[in-house]
Amino acid sequence: MSGHGARILWTAGDGNDGDYGKDHRWEFAGGESVRASTAASFGGNPDYVDPEKGLVAALASCYMLTFLALAHKFGNRVLRYEDNADCEIGRTDDGRKAVTRITLNPEVQFADGQAPDAAGLAKLHVSAHKYCFIANSVKSEVVINH
Repeated sequence: MSGHGARILWTAGDGNDGDYGKDHRWEFAGGESVRASTAASFGGNPDYVDPEKGLVAALASCYMLTFLALAHKFGNRVLRYEDNADCEIGRTDDGRKAVTRITLNPEVQFADGQAPDAAGLAKLHVSAHKYCFIANSVKSEVVINH
């Protein structure tokens, strides 16, 4: 295995509602566990993470870590990074539902005297997008607002 796997666990509920349960768990090495469900608009539990949110979080996290690595490499000390990322569900050219766009909105705070100029910041964002494994793995349009 690659070491990047996840275990997905689902068990049937009582079935009294004539439907199948949508709640399940994502488990990861090291004991991390996430309660998951389908999106609330499809009858899922709104308090749990749905796969679409998981995809957005995975991409935003990968992008952030790539950005931080590049900033460190170029001597730009980051103090804080926040991203309110989101996605849009739409239809592909052949009519299938898909995550058609993922939008990242990173806000970065640098240490005094450590921030790049505007061109350097733009280069960091372009490079982070270029080298983010997950951004390179999805077909969705990825938009970075910075």
